[in-house]
Amino acid sequence: MAGVDFRALRSEVGMAEVLHLLGFVLLPRRGGQVRGPCPVHRPRRPGSRSLSAHLAKHAYQCFHCGRSGNQLDLYAAATRQPLHQAAIDLCERLHRPVPWLTRPDPGPRKSPPAS
Repeated sequence: MAGVDFRALRSEVGMAEVLHLLGFVLLPRRGGQVRGPCPVHRPRRPGSRSLSAHLAKHAYQCFHCGRSGNQLDLYAAATRQPLHQAAIDLCERLHRPVPWLTRPDPGPRKSPPAS
């Protein structure tokens, strides 16, 4: 299985895009932060403000279930997928190429010395 360049993906996909994909209902903003119901534990009350997400810092924290992390962590937790699969799924849903890790070219192979 090829590796996903998570650093590149985090720089390309914003928290606002992830929240939109998850159907996050934005409640009034305060600076760069938004509050609303947590898409991970899905509270019963639609007016819940347990999740706080900072759009510029690409970070979130739920004050009810205790989850926190970046936008990829949020997408993986909300969709209940492993991080690798969630990253691929996120790229597909956003119609973006998956940023794969590239291996450095080791150069030409040396043949073993003849005996």
